[in-house]
Amino acid sequence: MEKLSEADYQRLRAGAEVLEQDGFGEKVLLLADGRILKLFRRKRFFSSALYYPYAQRFADNARKLAAIGVPVPAVEKVWRIPSIERDAVLYTPLPGNSLRTMLGEDLSAERKQAWRTQLSQLVAHLFDHGMIFRSLHTGNVIVMPEGQMGLIDFSDMRFYRASLGQRRRARGIRKMLATEGEWLDTAIVFKASAA
Repeated sequence: MEKLSEADYQRLRAGAEVLEQDGFGEKVLLLADGRILKLFRRKRFFSSALYYPYAQRFADNARKLAAIGVPVPAVEKVWRIPSIERDAVLYTPLPGNSLRTMLGEDLSAERKQAWRTQLSQLVAHLFDHGMIFRSLHTGNVIVMPEGQMGLIDFSDMRFYRASLGQRRRARGIRKMLATEGEWLDTAIVFKASAA
Protein backbone atom coordinates (compact mmCIF):
# COMPACT_ATOMS: atom_id res chain seq x y z
CA MET A 1 0.00 0.00 0.00
CA GLU A 2 1.39 3.39 -1.00
CA LYS A 3 2.13 5.92 1.76
CA LEU A 4 0.68 9.44 1.76
CA SER A 5 2.83 12.08 3.45
CA GLU A 6 1.46 14.47 6.05
CA ALA A 7 1.96 17.41 3.65
CA ASP A 8 0.12 15.65 0.80
CA TYR A 9 -2.66 14.58 3.16
CA GLN A 10 -3.15 18.16 4.36
CA ARG A 11 -3.22 19.42 0.75
CA LEU A 12 -5.78 16.75 -0.16
CA ARG A 13 -8.10 17.52 2.77
CA ALA A 14 -7.87 21.34 2.46
CA GLY A 15 -11.42 22.73 2.43
CA ALA A 16 -12.96 19.31 3.14
CA GLU A 17 -16.25 18.87 4.96
CA VAL A 18 -16.34 16.24 7.70
CA LEU A 19 -19.27 13.93 6.96
CA GLU A 20 -18.64 11.41 9.70
CA GLN A 21 -16.46 11.23 12.80
CA ASP A 22 -16.32 9.43 16.12
CA GLY A 23 -14.44 9.71 19.40
CA PHE A 24 -11.23 8.71 17.61
CA GLY A 25 -11.45 11.41 14.94
CA GLU A 26 -12.54 11.96 11.37
CA LYS A 27 -13.87 9.00 9.39
CA VAL A 28 -15.34 10.35 6.15
CA LEU A 29 -14.40 13.60 4.40
CA LEU A 30 -16.12 15.25 1.44
CA LEU A 31 -13.24 16.86 -0.43
CA ALA A 32 -13.49 20.23 -2.13
CA ASP A 33 -13.58 18.52 -5.55
CA GLY A 34 -16.56 16.30 -4.60
CA ARG A 35 -14.63 13.09 -4.03
CA ILE A 36 -14.73 11.19 -0.74
CA LEU A 37 -11.79 10.29 1.49
CA LYS A 38 -12.72 7.47 3.85
CA LEU A 39 -10.33 6.92 6.76
CA PHE A 40 -9.90 3.60 8.55
CA ARG A 41 -8.19 2.94 11.86
CA ARG A 42 -7.10 -0.41 13.17
CA LYS A 43 -9.26 -1.01 16.23
CA ARG A 44 -7.01 -3.57 17.93
CA PHE A 45 -3.25 -4.00 17.85
CA PHE A 46 -3.58 -7.65 16.83
CA SER A 47 -6.18 -7.67 14.10
CA SER A 48 -6.66 -9.05 10.62
CA ALA A 49 -6.42 -5.39 9.51
CA LEU A 50 -2.70 -5.62 10.26
CA TYR A 51 -2.14 -7.81 7.19
CA TYR A 52 -5.29 -6.94 5.20
CA PRO A 53 -6.19 -3.27 5.88
CA TYR A 54 -9.83 -2.18 5.77
CA ALA A 55 -9.07 0.38 3.06
CA GLN A 56 -7.72 -2.38 0.82
CA ARG A 57 -10.74 -4.58 1.63
CA PHE A 58 -13.00 -1.69 0.59
CA ALA A 59 -11.22 -1.38 -2.77
CA ASP A 60 -11.18 -5.15 -3.37
CA ASN A 61 -14.87 -5.49 -2.44
CA ALA A 62 -15.74 -2.62 -4.78
CA ARG A 63 -14.15 -4.56 -7.65
CA LYS A 64 -15.98 -7.78 -6.73
CA LEU A 65 -19.35 -6.03 -6.46
CA ALA A 66 -18.86 -4.15 -9.75
CA ALA A 67 -17.98 -7.47 -11.42
CA ILE A 68 -21.48 -8.79 -10.66
CA GLY A 69 -23.17 -5.58 -11.81
CA VAL A 70 -23.75 -3.85 -8.46
CA PRO A 71 -23.14 -0.08 -8.65
CA VAL A 72 -20.44 1.03 -6.20
CA PRO A 73 -18.24 4.12 -5.76
CA ALA A 74 -15.32 4.36 -8.19
CA VAL A 75 -12.19 3.76 -6.11
CA GLU A 76 -9.23 5.84 -7.24
CA LYS A 77 -6.53 5.28 -4.64
CA VAL A 78 -5.70 3.41 -1.43
CA TRP A 79 -3.13 4.88 0.97
CA ARG A 80 -1.49 4.41 4.33
CA ILE A 81 -1.15 7.75 6.18
CA PRO A 82 1.49 7.16 8.89
CA SER A 83 1.25 10.68 10.37
CA ILE A 84 -2.35 10.06 11.53
CA GLU A 85 -2.10 6.27 11.86
CA ARG A 86 -4.87 5.69 9.36
CA ASP A 87 -5.40 3.96 6.05
CA ALA A 88 -7.53 5.72 3.47
CA VAL A 89 -9.47 5.13 0.30
CA LEU A 90 -10.21 7.91 -2.18
CA TYR A 91 -13.30 7.45 -4.32
CA THR A 92 -15.93 9.15 -6.42
CA PRO A 93 -19.29 8.70 -4.66
CA LEU A 94 -22.36 7.22 -6.27
CA PRO A 95 -24.91 9.83 -7.35
CA GLY A 96 -28.18 9.75 -5.43
CA ASN A 97 -29.34 9.49 -1.84
CA SER A 98 -29.43 6.72 0.71
CA LEU A 99 -32.55 4.61 0.77
CA ARG A 100 -32.95 5.62 4.42
CA THR A 101 -33.07 9.30 3.40
CA MET A 102 -35.54 8.57 0.60
CA LEU A 103 -37.80 6.59 2.96
CA GLY A 104 -38.08 9.69 5.14
CA GLU A 105 -39.97 11.45 2.35
CA ASP A 106 -43.72 11.28 1.77
CA LEU A 107 -43.92 8.26 -0.53
CA SER A 108 -46.79 6.41 -2.11
CA ALA A 109 -47.47 2.83 -1.06
CA GLU A 110 -46.55 1.75 -4.60
CA ARG A 111 -43.13 3.46 -4.44
CA LYS A 112 -42.38 1.92 -1.03
CA GLN A 113 -43.34 -1.55 -2.28
CA ALA A 114 -41.24 -1.10 -5.44
CA TRP A 115 -38.17 -0.15 -3.37
CA ARG A 116 -38.80 -3.04 -0.96
CA THR A 117 -38.88 -5.45 -3.89
CA GLN A 118 -35.80 -3.87 -5.48
CA LEU A 119 -33.81 -3.99 -2.22
CA SER A 120 -34.81 -7.64 -1.68
CA GLN A 121 -33.70 -8.48 -5.23
CA LEU A 122 -30.35 -6.77 -4.60
CA VAL A 123 -29.80 -8.79 -1.42
CA ALA A 124 -30.80 -12.01 -3.21
CA HIS A 125 -28.35 -11.12 -6.03
CA LEU A 126 -25.52 -10.80 -3.49
CA PHE A 127 -26.46 -14.11 -1.87
CA ASP A 128 -26.75 -15.81 -5.28
CA HIS A 129 -23.10 -14.80 -5.85
CA GLY A 130 -21.94 -16.04 -2.44
CA MET A 131 -21.66 -12.59 -0.85
CA ILE A 132 -22.75 -11.49 2.61
CA PHE A 133 -22.77 -7.74 3.31
CA ARG A 134 -22.52 -7.60 7.11
CA SER A 135 -23.32 -3.88 7.40
CA LEU A 136 -26.47 -4.10 5.33
CA HIS A 137 -29.00 -1.41 6.20
CA THR A 138 -30.96 1.23 4.29
CA GLY A 139 -28.28 3.85 5.06
CA ASN A 140 -25.75 1.84 3.00
CA VAL A 141 -28.00 1.49 -0.04
CA ILE A 142 -28.00 4.36 -2.54
CA VAL A 143 -30.99 5.07 -4.78
CA MET A 144 -29.41 6.48 -7.92
CA PRO A 145 -31.11 9.10 -10.14
CA GLU A 146 -32.14 6.50 -12.75
CA GLY A 147 -33.67 4.35 -9.98
CA GLN A 148 -31.00 1.65 -9.70
CA MET A 149 -29.74 0.74 -6.21
CA GLY A 150 -26.04 0.70 -5.37
CA LEU A 151 -24.00 -0.03 -2.26
CA ILE A 152 -21.60 1.97 -0.09
CA ASP A 153 -19.55 1.25 3.05
CA PHE A 154 -18.93 -2.40 2.16
CA SER A 155 -15.53 -3.09 3.70
CA ASP A 156 -17.12 -5.75 5.94
CA MET A 157 -18.20 -8.49 3.54
CA ARG A 158 -17.71 -12.23 3.37
CA PHE A 159 -17.41 -14.23 0.18
CA TYR A 160 -18.23 -17.88 -0.48
CA ARG A 161 -17.53 -19.89 -3.62
CA ALA A 162 -21.17 -20.71 -4.37
CA SER A 163 -24.69 -19.37 -3.93
CA LEU A 164 -25.68 -19.23 -0.28
CA GLY A 165 -28.08 -21.74 1.21
CA GLN A 166 -31.00 -20.77 3.41
CA ARG A 167 -29.07 -20.92 6.69
CA ARG A 168 -26.37 -18.49 5.50
CA ARG A 169 -28.99 -16.23 3.93
CA ALA A 170 -30.83 -16.12 7.24
CA ARG A 171 -27.60 -15.20 9.06
CA GLY A 172 -26.83 -12.59 6.38
CA ILE A 173 -30.05 -10.68 6.98
CA ARG A 174 -30.50 -11.32 10.72
CA LYS A 175 -29.25 -7.87 11.78
CA MET A 176 -31.32 -6.02 9.18
CA LEU A 177 -34.44 -8.04 9.99
CA ALA A 178 -34.10 -6.99 13.62
CA THR A 179 -33.91 -3.28 12.81
CA GLU A 180 -35.40 -2.68 9.34
CA GLY A 181 -37.06 -5.96 8.53
CA GLU A 182 -40.06 -4.32 6.94
CA TRP A 183 -37.81 -3.41 3.99
CA LEU A 184 -36.98 -7.00 3.08
CA ASP A 185 -39.25 -9.45 1.32
CA THR A 186 -37.89 -12.75 2.63
CA ALA A 187 -39.71 -14.71 -0.08
CA ILE A 188 -37.48 -12.96 -2.65
CA VAL A 189 -34.31 -13.20 -0.54
CA PHE A 190 -34.71 -16.97 0.01
CA LYS A 191 -36.15 -17.90 -3.40
CA ALA A 192 -32.91 -18.89 -5.18
CA SER A 193 -31.67 -21.07 -2.32
CA ALA A 194 -34.96 -22.98 -2.24
CA ALA A 195 -34.82 -23.79 -5.96
